[in-house]
Order: sequence, then structure tokens, then C-alpha cells
Amino acid sequence: MSTIKQHYDALVIGGGIAGMQAALDLGEQGYDVLLVEKDPSIGGVMVGLNKVFPTLDCSSCICTPRMAEAAHHPHIQLRTWSEVTRVTPMAKGFSVRVLRKPSYVDEDDCIGCSKCELVCPIDVPHEFDYGLGARRAIYIAHGNAIPQKAVLDVDNCVFCGKCEKACPTNCINFLQEPEEVVTTVGTVIVASGLHTTPIDAKAEYGGGRFVNVLNPLAMERIQSSNGPFGRVLRPSDGKIPRSIAYIQCAGSRDRSLGVPYCSRVCCMYALKQALLLRHYIHGVNVTIYHMDIRAFGKGFEQFYRRVMAEGVNVVKGKVARVTEVDNQDLVLRVELLDEDRIEERRYDLVVLALGLAPGWQPGSVVGVAAGDDGFVQAPELKINPSFTSMPGVFVSGVAAGPKDIPDAIVEAGEAAMAAANFLEHSGWRRQAMVAAGAKAPVAVAEGVM
Repeated sequence: MSTIKQHYDALVIGGGIAGMQAALDLGEQGYDVLLVEKDPSIGGVMVGLNKVFPTLDCSSCICTPRMAEAAHHPHIQLRTWSEVTRVTPMAKGFSVRVLRKPSYVDEDDCIGCSKCELVCPIDVPHEFDYGLGARRAIYIAHGNAIPQKAVLDVDNCVFCGKCEKACPTNCINFLQEPEEVVTTVGTVIVASGLHTTPIDAKAEYGGGRFVNVLNPLAMERIQSSNGPFGRVLRPSDGKIPRSIAYIQCAGSRDRSLGVPYCSRVCCMYALKQALLLRHYIHGVNVTIYHMDIRAFGKGFEQFYRRVMAEGVNVVKGKVARVTEVDNQDLVLRVELLDEDRIEERRYDLVVLALGLAPGWQPGSVVGVAAGDDGFVQAPELKINPSFTSMPGVFVSGVAAGPKDIPDAIVEAGEAAMAAANFLEHSGWRRQAMVAAGAKAPVAVAEGVM
């Protein structure tokens, strides 16, 4: 594992699509970037998706080249399985504390051969597959993980020693300790991503209680060719579902949940998944129950029309509750708004269109203000969307609010531009180069790009 240097031009917190794009944009300008990710692999939520809307392009085909580019870029240093614990403003720049969590594997010696994983006798529900698949107690995050390095889960390890015996490079280290290091940076970009709203927040929908009521990200993994099942199957019994319902606004636009805002992407990801289900399962009945459909982006309305033309039922209706019956089928009690009546309808599978919530609360660590919705506040949203309440700290992606992938990438570019401007005008880069013993560059004329 490469040692963290004393100085970097920029710190990017979060290795999802927005964080990677911001780091790459800065790295391409010659700035040295420290990219910190709390999980064992970069890629964020996007690398686990099946396809993207409205083009239905492969999500991994878009994301993994950026992952590889970020990992091999000469001006970007990755620090995965790590967390930023403190960012402290200084006279120039910031002092940053980074905690490296113990993986119990010497990363420099691990060659990603998976021999330890193959001999491990312990199976654990896999976080990457939202509990639908399994991993071992020692594991590589997933097939597309970068870096391809093993992590030992000591909470589930029985310390049988089989992984240690199978390792060809003797890189298993049960004595590894957490390591905290301090560095200084000239600017910070927060790109800490998202969580979905809790699946059990609305108890009447049975999320977390009924095995066939799914998180939409779990459905992404089920639909993926490298997912836990390899095809679309019902989790409870492995049967091919013949009727599937989507319940919209199951985690957004609901003050009782503390989520009064629209999450922007829920309608579109439900339409995308529904269309793909029609492609994957011959004759399947897919119904989307909604209050309204919000298809606001380029090509979104056309995609919505295409989904309906290809046989997905889009029904204006409010689902009151979901109950489980025999064979673990699900019955929806729904008010059909256009018909002014209440019906009960039976389905094999139900997907709740959960909303987007902040993946991390940086306020206590970085010191930036958050809005009432919990996302990082952008005081100059209309003219400087990446600016935060603290000079020199910028925000991009879903850390600033719900958005789709193209908008997250665009905002990451804007945050990188703002961070680069801040570095030039603050004099940080000249100071850092002098501290490193290099000749300071000539100042760039203001307004020249």
C-alpha cells in the first residue's frame, strides 16, 4: 500500500462516479489528488447497476473504464477501505486525518488470486448484492472491484487459518491495526454519494418483513448478468415471477418519513427496470402504481412513452398496504384514482421505489452546512452549484442533492473546475511545490483557461 504523502493539491471524499470524475478532471490538469473511499472498491452505486436510462447502455461498461483510469492515473492516489475523520482549515489549505481500517491483508503483497476466498468455509450475505447473494469471510468486493484486493471480515471469521495456508504470497496479517495518517491539502471535494431511504420506513408496505418486497437496488442486481441469480428469479423460492408491481414514492414526497422532496430518479429507474423485465421474462405482467410520473430529462418523456408502448402498465393509484398471503405472494390494496375505486391485486413480487438520501453527513468532519433535507447546502446554487458554506470545500454528485448519473458527472466537472480555480488563486500550489523543493510555476493569468 503506497504511503500517503505530506501534501496533495486536492482531497476527494468518495469514490463513486462523481468522485472519480472530479479526481480525473483535476488529475488531468496536473494536480495531485488523494481519493478516499470507505468501501474496499471504488465505483460506488453505479458499478452495481444493470443498465442506465434512457439509453439502456451497460452501467459497468461506462463505470469500469473510469475506475481503471482513476486507479492508474499518475496524479491520483487511491485510499480505499478508509475514512476521513477530520478536515481542519489552516491559514492556507486544510489538515486532513485519514483512518485506514484494517483489512488484515497486506495490500502490497495481495495479488487478487482469490485462493483465500475459495478455501474459506464461511458464507456471509453479500452487501454488494443487498443480501441476496453470498460472499466468504475473506473476499474481494466484487468481480469488477478496483483494487482487486482481499478484505478479511473479522466479525464473521472463525480463524481456522485456511486462508493463511492457501495464500501464495503470505499476505494475511491477523495483527493488522487501524492506521490514522495526517496530510495537508489545498482544497476538498465532497462526493460522498447516496443511500436509499430505509425499506422498512413505511411499515404498511412490508419492506424488511416480506422477502418478496424488494429494494430497487436489489432488483438492479437481480437483473444483472453478474448478479446473485444470473437471471430474474423470486428470492423466496427461486421461481420466475409472472406478475410484478412497482410502488412509486415509497420513500420520497412523504413528510411523515422526513423526506418531503422528490428524489428525481425513482420514476425513471422504475420505468427502466419494468421495461427490462418485459424483455427478460416472456409475457410478464408489470404494473407501476404512481401519483404522477416525473420524466424531466432529455429523452425521458420519449422513454416513458416507449415503456407503455411495450406493455408496461402505468396506473395512477395510491397503494394503501401490502400483505403477504399463501406461497409468499403479495396482495396490494390500491386506490385507483382515475376510476375512483379500491381494489386488491395479487403479485409475485413488489419493488418499492425508494428515495435518495445522503450517503454521509460531513458536517461534523468537514464543517460544511447541510440543508433541511440533510444534503450539503449550496449557498450559491444558481451560479456556483459546487460551492459550500466553507471556502475551499466543494460538493458534487448526490452529496448535494438527488440527481441522475449525467447530472452527477457534469457537477463533478464543475466542482473540479471550481477547486482548480481556488488552488490557483489561493497560491496553494506554488506553496506546496516550494515545500517539496520544486520550482514554483508562473501564475496563470486570471480569465485564461
